[in-house]
Parts: sequence; structure tokens; C-alpha cells
Amino acid sequence: MADLNLEEIRDTLISVAFEAGRKILAANPNDISTGTKLNSADIVTETDKAVEALVSSTLAKAYPDFAFMGEETFAPGQKISDQPTFVVDPIDGTTNFVHGFPSACISLGFAVGRVPTVGVVYNPFLDQLYTGIRGKGAYLTVGRVWGLENGAGRVSRLPLSSNPAPLAGLDSSLVAIEWGSDRSGSNYELKTDVFKKLAAAKDNNGGAMVHSLRSMGSAALNICAVAAGQLDVYWEGGCWAWDVCAGWVILAEAGGIMASGNPGDWQPAIDNRKYLAVRGAPSGQRELVQELWDVVGQGAMEYES
Repeated sequence: MADLNLEEIRDTLISVAFEAGRKILAANPNDISTGTKLNSADIVTETDKAVEALVSSTLAKAYPDFAFMGEETFAPGQKISDQPTFVVDPIDGTTNFVHGFPSACISLGFAVGRVPTVGVVYNPFLDQLYTGIRGKGAYLTVGRVWGLENGAGRVSRLPLSSNPAPLAGLDSSLVAIEWGSDRSGSNYELKTDVFKKLAAAKDNNGGAMVHSLRSMGSAALNICAVAAGQLDVYWEGGCWAWDVCAGWVILAEAGGIMASGNPGDWQPAIDNRKYLAVRGAPSGQRELVQELWDVVGQGAMEYES
């Protein structure tokens, strides 16, 4: 990795993100042609495919020796190797995009040795750009495309607080969850059971009584919100490497940690498909992970990677 210019790669990904953002904003949700993959909640649009084509062609020209994995061109059985690999979701939050709800982004990750190394996540609707390089910190830039701050945007290092509060437990946490598109079977039953336990009062069969649950509709934006310190924790099962690779870099560089969504695994693989992101804090991270694992109990989410 020493011979890789990670700053140059980040800057290339930022340029690609802004170009993709313009394409996303140019699409009228009311005129978008949509299709489905798994079911009616697993939506793909012509814009997803066009953005991925733009990203893959641009990156292939700039870095012809690097591998590429994208959601819309993913082949069953395709694996992320140790080779430098771009891991891309052209629109994370497609359902939001189709409905005109402004919580969607392009997620551009770069992994080396299967380790998330560079991350760029851009929400063009709010002109919010999250960036991170392993060992170099993570940042949020707001309003760069809109021309704020003389065109530089308002740049904040993550987390947004210079003095993050300790994590005191689930009962003082704002927790992100997602329903996903696979809404039947044992995984769905486990997930909804955990959702109920997280929200329930402590005198209701041992509920966690979290402050509340949030579903932003985008794994990448959920992770970035955890990195920013706006969410305390995000528990997920069923999403893919392209949903989390970029955000994972940003989370780690903001002092956060990523464990598995299933109990017992402190070092999940990039394509584990079960994730638990916890914000940066001076204390309480491992305790919060263990507390949420206790809520999950003996169950285990099973997703093929």
C-alpha cells in the first residue's frame, strides 16, 4: 500500500462522486423507469445502472490495474480479493431516490487486502460529502457544490463534536436499523424481534428502552451519521460490501468501531453482511457492543456472502 497514492485516489473518487451526483439530481423520480430484483422492495432504476457505468468506466481508465465490484454488475459468487478494489454502490438508498426522499447517496469505497482504505460518500440532495483515508482522518464537507465558503464548502473533521460523550448504554442511545428487502424467514424474524426488544421498556421482558430507532434508508449514510456522532450505533444484517466499504473507512477514522451484527465477532470481514457500527467515544464502545449482542441473544443472522 506504500506505493499507492491514497490522496489522489480519494480526490478521483470525489470528482466521480460529484459527476454522479449531477446525474442523480438530473433524474426526475416521477419519470424514472424502475425494475425489481428480489421483490417489490428491492428496486433498481435506469439511473443506478447509468451511474455505475459512469463510475466503472472512469475508474477503469484512471486505474486499469485495480479491480471493481459494483452493486449493479455484481456476479453471484464474486469475491473481493487482496487486490486493490473499488467497491461501489451507485445509489445507496434507491427506494428513497424513487420516492424523492432526500436520503440517498453514492458510496465509493476502495479496499486494499480486503481492508476498507479510502471512502467517499456523497449525498447530492443535501450536498454533503463524507471522506476518509485510513490513517488520515475523516471529514464532512457541506455546500462545496453549492459554492458555500467561496466554493470550498464548510469542512468539519469527524466526529462533529471535539469532545464526544462517553457511551452510557443502550438506554441513552439513538440506534439505526433497516428493514431491508428480504422480509420473510428466520433473518426477518430475528431482526424484527431485536427491533422490538431495543424499543421496549425495561420492564417489558427485558427491553433495552433505547432513546429511539431510526431508519434512514441508506446503510452508507447510517454509518456516516454514526461516524459524525449523530447516531450512537447502527445494527444491520443483509447489506453488502458496497453498502459499507466507504462508510467503514469514515467510521474508523472518526474513532468508531465496526463489529459483527452477530454476537462474538469483533473483526468482521468486509463482506460479512452482518455489521454493528458504534460511534467514537472515550469509553463504553465495547460495553455497548456487548449489550446489543445480549439483546440479539443466541440467534444468528444467516446471509450468504
